[in-house]
Amino acid sequence: MNRRKFLASAAAGTAVASTLAAPALAQAHPEIKWRLASSYPKSLDTIYNGAEQIARRVADLTENKFQIQSFGAGEIVPGLQTMQAVRDGTIEMTCTSPYYYIGVDPTFAFGTVMPFGLNTRMQLAWMWQGGGNELLNEFYAKHNIYGLPAGNTGCQMGGWFRKEIKTVEDVKGVKIRIGGYAGRVFQKLGGVPQQIAGGDIYPALEKGTIDAAEWVGPYDDEKLGFNKVAPYYYYPGWWEGNSMVGALMNIEKWKALPKLYQDAITTACAETCNWMMAKYDVLNPAALRRLVASGTQLRPFPPAVLDAFFKATNEVNSEIAATNEPFKKLLEHHNNFRSEGYLWWQVAEYSMDTYNIRTRAQQKG
Repeated sequence: MNRRKFLASAAAGTAVASTLAAPALAQAHPEIKWRLASSYPKSLDTIYNGAEQIARRVADLTENKFQIQSFGAGEIVPGLQTMQAVRDGTIEMTCTSPYYYIGVDPTFAFGTVMPFGLNTRMQLAWMWQGGGNELLNEFYAKHNIYGLPAGNTGCQMGGWFRKEIKTVEDVKGVKIRIGGYAGRVFQKLGGVPQQIAGGDIYPALEKGTIDAAEWVGPYDDEKLGFNKVAPYYYYPGWWEGNSMVGALMNIEKWKALPKLYQDAITTACAETCNWMMAKYDVLNPAALRRLVASGTQLRPFPPAVLDAFFKATNEVNSEIAATNEPFKKLLEHHNNFRSEGYLWWQVAEYSMDTYNIRTRAQQKG
């Protein structure tokens, strides 16, 4: 065969193959654009930036073929209405605290945290390996959404109060901004819960529209300036032994994604859980020091108050479970997992942490 003819023929064949491969590649990996509306303001650079983290990683993992544009609370959807926008197809995705939507169904609380529930690692174990995410998605499907864990703040603080809480009687009449399910528990003890988006809490507390407010923890609370308008900072946040962020997606949009893109979102969400927890664990200690140095009065909830909240929580759980089958199913599964989890934690993690905390001063340097 003539060498020049062979090379020309080979080159022509390569050109044809390239021409054929391009549309085939485009079909296998289409360009897709989604909008993600967060429930959190952009000023909170950790809990909001979880959405940015997910968007960046999804783009990286799909060679920029799958683009997710993220928006802060209120930019295209009010912060407390993002789930409904996803459900109705107005947007494809949200990063939110599912317990914001207990007014739709109390079962949404399990997508964030239950009062006196799981700690951070146990929550993620339950979701990723313990069957929790599968049960949640059975419930979510009824609302036209699919969900994944997409971040966690760790155990939160008990909030900012204008007055001290020394007894259960001190809870009565307190107007408190509190997210999700715990508001029902406060109400049972005479408190007056208020559902207010993050960006609106400070002015409400400053003007006296509310008497107390909880948000996340030292780092975010300091950024929002709550220490300037309320002197007492309580712990622990018994209603949020962890606080999981949920990535909720329109279920039809999710199902329509190529598997590669579904895997990219799943991977990005899992990575963001670790990123967010690690960042809060780094930032919170220094922020707590600054708050106390500026005059914040750090207070534990008295044991009798915690006992009263625990009793009220169990009463609320029983009342809802009696008439809500999805809630009952998840509650039983969640509580069994908690019981088994703490069997192990009290042997290893808790005993090790307790000893290290007790000897912390001796271990410095």
